[in-house]
Amino acid sequence: MSDLIQSDSPTNAAEFTVSEISGALKRVVEDSFGNVRVRGEISGYRGPHSSGHAYFSLKDDRARIDAVVWRSTFGRLRFKPEEGMEVIATGRLTTYPGKSAYQIVIDNLEPAGAGALMALLEERRKKLEAEGLFAAARKRPLPYLPRVIGVVTSPTGAVIRDIIHRIDDRFPLHIIVWPVRVQGETAGQEVAAAVEGFNALLPDGPIARPDLLIVARGGGSLEDLWGFNDEAVVRAVAASGIPIISAVGHETDWTLIDHAADMRAPTPTGAAELAVPVKAELEATLASLAARLRGCMTRNSDRKRQSLRAAARALPSAEQLLALPRQRFDGLATRLGRGLEVAVDRKRARLTQARLSPALLSRRLREDARHTARAAERLDASFRGLVANRRARFDRDAARVTSAVLVSRLGQSGERLRALTARGDRASSARLERLTARLAQSSRLLDTLSHRSVLERGFALVLDADGRLVKRASALSSGDEIAVRFADGDVGAVATGCDAPKRKPAPARKPAAPDTQGDLF
Repeated sequence: MSDLIQSDSPTNAAEFTVSEISGALKRVVEDSFGNVRVRGEISGYRGPHSSGHAYFSLKDDRARIDAVVWRSTFGRLRFKPEEGMEVIATGRLTTYPGKSAYQIVIDNLEPAGAGALMALLEERRKKLEAEGLFAAARKRPLPYLPRVIGVVTSPTGAVIRDIIHRIDDRFPLHIIVWPVRVQGETAGQEVAAAVEGFNALLPDGPIARPDLLIVARGGGSLEDLWGFNDEAVVRAVAASGIPIISAVGHETDWTLIDHAADMRAPTPTGAAELAVPVKAELEATLASLAARLRGCMTRNSDRKRQSLRAAARALPSAEQLLALPRQRFDGLATRLGRGLEVAVDRKRARLTQARLSPALLSRRLREDARHTARAAERLDASFRGLVANRRARFDRDAARVTSAVLVSRLGQSGERLRALTARGDRASSARLERLTARLAQSSRLLDTLSHRSVLERGFALVLDADGRLVKRASALSSGDEIAVRFADGDVGAVATGCDAPKRKPAPARKPAAPDTQGDLF
């Protein structure tokens, strides 16, 4: 009964709704903790939500706090959240009335100290190495003498000037600079886009495709060089079709791009030295090799000449070579007449001793007739066998020769004829182009060496009355008629104000006697 009376007694306590209480708490929390830095371990991170926002928790050994990163902020984060990573989150505290909970809205995220950065770097290195991006088999040799070099670096720093000056000192060539930020949140994305952009250039496009790329930056702390440890940069460098030299930081600085590049340079200047050889040294080497080649050819020619002379001295003279054959010929010529006489005597004796009679001739005729009959019988059988063999061969060849075979061979011959015709046309066109280019070059050379181009620039030629060129003023006298030749024609004139003595007339040249020897026409 007393409890009932107490509950009905009046009170001065204010009455709030749930929303009013939640709003009041939200204002108090946000006013008191408008900007805080919280250190803790990321827990429950599963990647960004389908909306683009990221939700996870920060915890230590005694407490935990919910955290959220809005989509607009997530894309600007220099370090993306990873499960178990110890970070320092900068943001503001707020409440979530739907769950009567408080949370931190993160504006910036960074690893908790250099030790955390090194741990993250080592974990990322092991991951990319397991994928084979750092394998030595993937690395390609650098071109010995590239025609175009692409440089990915800041256009305003000292690095690009050092690279350009060093290349100009060693071997001047064409350099294309792709300007990027080398420090900051977007550095990794810009470097990866630059490498992919250089690889997307066409070899015959309006912008020359580089034969070699240099990714360079000056020295700095681990945080300054962190953009070159970005996973996107490493993958872009590993997938590049153009060989890449990494020149990030000083000699003691290492980034993940150094493992993926085809060559690592200790400094940007060292990258320029690796990219091109020294032109003067190449010229000296070529000159030395040319001198050695000429000396070798001279010595070889001298040795061959000495060997030829020695062989010529060892050979017998023509008289010695022909002496024995000439002696043998004389002996045979002497024996020939006597041999003919003996042969004639022997033939005459055999003809005299031969006895011809009608019975002997008849017997020989009968024997020849029997031989002829036997040969005729064998001839008939041989002829039949030959005809049978030839008929069998003809039937066999006729079975193999069909219209399909002929059509196939005609098609093959036609293809060969068309291919040869096309090659002939291409060869004719190529030869015509080469001859046209040579003619154009000769025409340009003729125009360059012709005196007419000099006259076009305002100069003139002075000719005497005989049409000969006057080279010096002393060759003229006052009153001499001269002709002044300009680019568009000749103008007559008279020399005045010349006090030099008249030169003696040159003796008349005697007409050359006609050459009656060697005139083939």
